[in-house]
Amino acid sequence: MASIKPSVPKGTRDFSPAEMVKRNYIFDTIKSVFRKFGYQEIQTPTMENLDTLTGKYGDEGDKLIFKILNSGDYWEKAESKKLKADSFEFSSKSLLPLISEKALRYDLTVPFARYVVMHQNEISFPFKRFQIQPVWRADRPQKGRYREFYQCDADVVGSDSLLNEAEFILIYDEALSKLGLKDFTIKINNRKILSGIAEIIGKPELIVDMTVAIDKLDKIGLDGVTKELIERGFTQEDIEKLKPVILLEGSNTDKIESLKEVLQSSETGLKGIAEVETIFGYVGSLTSQIANLKSQLELDITLARGLNYYTGAIFEVKTNEVAMGSIGGGGRYDDLTGMFGLKDLTGVGISFGADRIYDVLEELNLFPQSAEETTKLLITNFDTDSESYALPILMELRRNGIATELYPSPTKLKKQMSYADNKRIPFVVLIGAEEIQTGLLTLKDMKSGEQQKITLEQLIAKF
Repeated sequence: MASIKPSVPKGTRDFSPAEMVKRNYIFDTIKSVFRKFGYQEIQTPTMENLDTLTGKYGDEGDKLIFKILNSGDYWEKAESKKLKADSFEFSSKSLLPLISEKALRYDLTVPFARYVVMHQNEISFPFKRFQIQPVWRADRPQKGRYREFYQCDADVVGSDSLLNEAEFILIYDEALSKLGLKDFTIKINNRKILSGIAEIIGKPELIVDMTVAIDKLDKIGLDGVTKELIERGFTQEDIEKLKPVILLEGSNTDKIESLKEVLQSSETGLKGIAEVETIFGYVGSLTSQIANLKSQLELDITLARGLNYYTGAIFEVKTNEVAMGSIGGGGRYDDLTGMFGLKDLTGVGISFGADRIYDVLEELNLFPQSAEETTKLLITNFDTDSESYALPILMELRRNGIATELYPSPTKLKKQMSYADNKRIPFVVLIGAEEIQTGLLTLKDMKSGEQQKITLEQLIAKF
């Protein structure tokens, strides 16, 4: 058999033990905050029925769904179909239903909607769930964009209370602070405000064009935005009406007062402002008695992520410590489950960008030492006698919850120390003839090189 050069499919990655410890540190930190706020974990299958996913992401999204070929002779159906009907065309569109009935999940949102509908008689509403699992997209791989990646979502469905939005702000604030970030901004906007702005300039049908353009204000400036708006069908008069909104400055309160004046003739816009005020009110009540937010909470009218999807509040989180895109986002949506026949079930959700957060923590050197350690203690192995003496010690340390290894075979001390260094094991317990005779173990700190004599009881107490 010819040898095969080992490789992974483009757009996928291996994760080393050191990387997995760090990734799990991120996931475990976020999970702990989700649970603290009453969210319960679910998981859905890696693959869904193809018709569950198709038509939920638009034509372009459908092209990025990884299809799974049917097991067995999947081609037999296609050949049989051709024999029965000469008009049958061997095209990808006509063949797909015959050769593929399943697909890898594209995101966690549609499987969640399917889950809620299937289990609606078993779950209590409002239903608060979180989910951290990989998803797959047949996208063109490039830097920072993979075909397999993890999503880290939390949603609550069956409640229209804006307290949920306020708590998501607190979840972002606490989780990212626990991960060590000190300077990050949680941006908020509302789809109804954007709709109101489009209404007052008489172009409600161009709301998407408007927001796509003004979303680029930071990158291309006012002149660039003006040029793009004109190209998208807006007049100079429209732009003059938009300028006070695009260039909103001051505190959140200042921005809200300015918007009330600009949108006084739009019932939809005023409703959006009222929702933002309510969310700010909840956040103030939840934090003023104990501690202020560690993040900056900013009303940003140019924020328009997922505009065709969201119906109320919109969130985006950015770190100010390194150059990086958004590290989180989400918003309020209506009728999540309508695609599966369960109508009028509103919800709101957020997502953490785990891969980007990993890069940020790496760049800022924020991973704690404990997130890089797998084993706390290594017991050396010099000979048969020291191995026999070490075995009950090994089990006693593990019984007390201390991650401990015994080097598996007698060998030179230098090799065992190199093993400890390579695995970043911080302490080594040396057991030789003297230790066996006195009952005192030798504990070596691998960082400082210091050694001390210690009993097993003292060792357990120390760790």
